[in-house]
Amino acid sequence: MLRTHVAEFAELSDIAKCDSEGEGVSAVGQVQEHCFRSKWTGPMCEGQPQWYAIHTRAQHERAVAARLVNEGITTFLPLVSDVHQWSDRRKVVEMPLFSCYAFVHLCLVPHIWTKVMRVNGVLRFVGIRGRGIPIADSQIESIRRLLSSELPCMPYPFLKLGQRVRIRGGSLEGIEGILVARNGNHSLVISLEPIQRSLAVRIDGYHFEPI
Repeated sequence: MLRTHVAEFAELSDIAKCDSEGEGVSAVGQVQEHCFRSKWTGPMCEGQPQWYAIHTRAQHERAVAARLVNEGITTFLPLVSDVHQWSDRRKVVEMPLFSCYAFVHLCLVPHIWTKVMRVNGVLRFVGIRGRGIPIADSQIESIRRLLSSELPCMPYPFLKLGQRVRIRGGSLEGIEGILVARNGNHSLVISLEPIQRSLAVRIDGYHFEPI
């Protein structure tokens, strides 16, 4: 069974020194920023920063998160703790909830976009032509609350269709998602459209209403 929690990355800054990949990123970043400025047709940042997903190299999620924090970028990397069993011992291993993805909270303007893209291990913003698609604050907050609640939850196949419900009462009050049932158990599935990933948490015993 997975035990969940929210990772804090201020203390992980030393990880940023461990990876030498990405040489020549500065020059590439300059070209990318030029393309970003010349081809961007949508609105930039208007007012408050928003959440965006970034695609990272495999097994580089923690290092990328630490590097982004060092650059002054607000970053969220949801982690889960899984117990790995060997013949002679057990060990709790922290793994990213969504492999190869992290989240950043920023105002999407060319120089900030380039700053993120220059970080070793970052492949792209998730969105059309790598420009990023905003993720609703409520979705990120729902994931934070689920992880901090320490209720058993796990990755779930991405869902687009289904009955949307809102939890009423308890520690998950107000969280919205898709209601699914399997073997008589009810779960709430929260889906992140940009990265095509979902998270499921058992809600037996909670009251919920359709929305």
